[in-house]
Amino acid sequence: MSLAVIHSRAQLGIQSPAVTVEVHLSGGLPGLAIVGLPETAVKESKERVRSALINAGFDYPQRRITINLAPADLPKEGGRYDLAIALGILQASGQLKSKTLDQHEVVAELALSGSIRSIRGALPVAIACGQAGRILILPQSNADEATLLGDTPVIAVDHLLEVCAYLRGREQRAFHQPQPVALVAEPGPDLADVKGQLQARRALEVAAAGQLNLLFAGPPGSGKSLLAACLPGILPELSLPERLDVAAIHSLVGLPVQPCSEGVRPFRAVHHNASPVALVGGGSNHPKPGEISLATHGVLFLDEMPEFPRRVLDLLREPLETGRILISRALSKIEYPAAFQLVGAMNPCPCGYYQDGTDRCICSPEQIRRYQGRISGPLLDRIDLQLWVSALPADALLQASCVAESSAVVRARVEQARERQQQRQGCSNRYLSGRALDQYCALDATTTQLLTLAMRQLHLSARGCHRILRIARTLADLEASTSIREAHLLEALAFRGMQAQSSYQAVAEIAPEVPGG
Repeated sequence: MSLAVIHSRAQLGIQSPAVTVEVHLSGGLPGLAIVGLPETAVKESKERVRSALINAGFDYPQRRITINLAPADLPKEGGRYDLAIALGILQASGQLKSKTLDQHEVVAELALSGSIRSIRGALPVAIACGQAGRILILPQSNADEATLLGDTPVIAVDHLLEVCAYLRGREQRAFHQPQPVALVAEPGPDLADVKGQLQARRALEVAAAGQLNLLFAGPPGSGKSLLAACLPGILPELSLPERLDVAAIHSLVGLPVQPCSEGVRPFRAVHHNASPVALVGGGSNHPKPGEISLATHGVLFLDEMPEFPRRVLDLLREPLETGRILISRALSKIEYPAAFQLVGAMNPCPCGYYQDGTDRCICSPEQIRRYQGRISGPLLDRIDLQLWVSALPADALLQASCVAESSAVVRARVEQARERQQQRQGCSNRYLSGRALDQYCALDATTTQLLTLAMRQLHLSARGCHRILRIARTLADLEASTSIREAHLLEALAFRGMQAQSSYQAVAEIAPEVPGG
């Protein structure tokens, strides 16, 4: 038979659509043509396959070889089709006879010697192959990653000859079993090591419980970065669907997937010289995920936020709302998950000492206004908790550490609050909107009047009002309260001001106007 059909997989974002490799041998001048929208690396596979077949002891057919990668309108990239093309040539030329080839999917790159090299994105391939009910043949170096999550049967190989022996039935190979690897994770900072900053610790707990975005503002050395680094330690472990998302993205870029398979949430700290492509993802023909996608279901930390170019920061506005990022190119549109939790830190002015309780600030009012204006209003409106972090006095900083709650204790409360949210509404408070927001964040007459006054005096937008409700609902969940009380709403309002004491002054002015305030 001069026609062979081999099953393989492409890479499109974190998806792995099926690709059928059709190989046809016909009369005419010897040559090999690849069709089906191949890029340069795919076209070059004909030279790798030819050398691999000859060096493995097979005959390279001196006939006209046509290879079609279907579907024809799906872009194909990389060397992942090398092994499928080689097996198709062997099957079509009669050198490989296997009745079980249709039950397998093949993804691997070939070396000139016939040995098999690793690919990127093995985990999405394995998940899609398992859903199709086939057995996956892939490089030995990718086997542990492919079997880390899910139960897809995987045959791990190191050479073309091993694949052929297995498909002919001459060699029995067991499905690959992942090797247990002890995860040695560097412990992050613990909340017990944070001195003072009770309100900042409270904001961190609320942000973790409601999966809310957070911004710390304050003078240098007040502990903003340390507090942000403590957030992953109080977040719940990744759920199974979240682990699959995170592991798939890490697999695409070549990062280890072992930590996310153990439930460790990602923490990405981005430097302020990051380009737009580095932050949101992109590229010329085949866009890659950026930092916001690598931080999916984890924390994206932006230190010194005003130092980022404003156009880079404004790229975060849509992903913060949708949890996805769509990258459009001429040949394709790729969507990556971007359900990250944003934590930012900033100084109040260029010198950093504005409103720090001293007269060290040398910045003019115009300089302060321009510096703070580098974070646009629409982006600032999307950050739920905005908190001023004051510098600790010397006596509080130098005194012996007092007994403070550890991250483990706070994490237990956060997990309980998250569980209440899942049982009540099926998602975290961050994703409440529309009717669900009206239903689960309903207010009584007193709290309604209080929020109405707050919107007028604090100039809150509709989005800001909804974020106040989500914060108040989270505070109620931390106390196992079924309803939002006035104390919850007042505390939520206090979390919406970056200037020192500004939010407390505004709340103090609002509260007396409310009956019982």
